[in-house]
Amino acid sequence: MNTIVFKQKLSELVNLVVVETPLIAAKARAGQFVIVRMNETGERIPLTIADSSPEEGTITLVFQEVGKSTMQMGLLEVGDAFLNVVGPLGQPTEVKNYGKVVLIAGGVGVAPLYPIACALKKAGNDVLIIMGARNRGLLFWEERMRATSDRLIVCTDDGSYGRPGLIKEPLQEILATETDLAHAWAIGPAIMMKCVAETTLPYHLPTTVSLNSIMIDGTGMCGGCRVLLDHEVRFVCVDGPEFDAHRVNWDNLLERLSFYRADEKLAVEQWKQHTCKLDLALVQEVQ
Repeated sequence: MNTIVFKQKLSELVNLVVVETPLIAAKARAGQFVIVRMNETGERIPLTIADSSPEEGTITLVFQEVGKSTMQMGLLEVGDAFLNVVGPLGQPTEVKNYGKVVLIAGGVGVAPLYPIACALKKAGNDVLIIMGARNRGLLFWEERMRATSDRLIVCTDDGSYGRPGLIKEPLQEILATETDLAHAWAIGPAIMMKCVAETTLPYHLPTTVSLNSIMIDGTGMCGGCRVLLDHEVRFVCVDGPEFDAHRVNWDNLLERLSFYRADEKLAVEQWKQHTCKLDLALVQEVQ
């Protein structure tokens, strides 16, 4: 159980793993997530379910190596297993026939946005998708997104592929020309989602964002994932992970996301520099 049955390197730092979890695969819905733990001392890591197959009893997880725990996860191979995979957790995406919708994905946000796009398309929506990354090497799943959209725009910040520039520019054009848009979804870095919220607000376009990057335990007990909606406190793991982008206090969220940046950097440095004392003792004994 929880065994990795397939692994793929999507880019230099982004990994895809297909994990055998029949019970979760049977229940998973678009927008939900799992909490994974590698071992008894491992960190609890929230990962949105990027795809699932009830027939095969598997779920697909995509993660970026940004800290010690995710770097360790990147070393797992087919046949290895997670100690725990808990889920599906969180409130699923509200899927219905809205009409015409626009979905915006930044970086690794493509993975959690994919099942939402599939579900919305299946519900009869006209789906427009904008996906972007810093450069071509960080892009993935373009064909998947193209297959589930009526129109796809690909952007790179450095202009190495697709349309040069930030996601905001084509989004602004779509908002100005597509007057019948009914809803927007955005998933990616918090600063990108804030930008999307600010861009859609003048058009009064309902906009949903996913805030799972701030979660810790995933069950509502730690309080670490609290987010301010106007002046009301909500917990991302149990009340979300999706929220009204125009109600999120983005400055508060961005500040809280940076709280442990120095500690995370130190943890990575210590992990990379670690020398096994047993190996060192054996070398000294031989000498």
